[in-house]
Amino acid sequence: MTQYKILIVDDHFVVRQGLRLILETSEQFQIVGEAENGQQAVSLIDELQPDVILMDLNMPVMSGLEAMTLLRDKNCSVPVIILTTYNEDELMINGLALGARGYLLKDTSRENLFRNIESAVRGETLLTAEIMEKVISARESQKVHKSPREEESLLTDKEIQILQSVARGFKSKEIASDMGIAERTVKAHLTAIYNKLGVDSRSQAVVTALERGILHM
Repeated sequence: MTQYKILIVDDHFVVRQGLRLILETSEQFQIVGEAENGQQAVSLIDELQPDVILMDLNMPVMSGLEAMTLLRDKNCSVPVIILTTYNEDELMINGLALGARGYLLKDTSRENLFRNIESAVRGETLLTAEIMEKVISARESQKVHKSPREEESLLTDKEIQILQSVARGFKSKEIASDMGIAERTVKAHLTAIYNKLGVDSRSQAVVTALERGILHM
């Protein structure tokens, strides 16, 4: 069995301990370290080489968003899953825009925690309809159109159709079935979308396309 190394980053000891206790119920996960803030997390990554980082957003010294920005600038490829609470929608959306691979409420279920980690390790972004509804609502209200014709012509009609399905929470297999094409073709289109938008995840692609007026939901 492959064992995934986890770094937990949260300023609350109780949260870190709770996550540790849950993760240690499975031999699939190994807690390689804990950090109280983003600064500590960034300094530990090279030493610990985690497979996944569980990152709180609202922390002293250095927030999760600041840490994610630093990691992005360093071209760090370790997937990050956001840890947040019910009243942090804007922080969560900004985290997804920075490339987070998932989003978890701190009182999430064991099954959901494991599923998010496994998806992140596979390089997938686990998007739910509820999350994307929040992203779409926030970004549509803030969107500024710049050269709309030029922006909208950046992606092909098929690429926009696929991205709309992604924004609604559908997985590659479901999109392929709905469009009558192979799953590998969907993934090839997603790669082309990422390259054109300068992003590297589904969440970033959706947020960026909404902000630039390419995607209309």
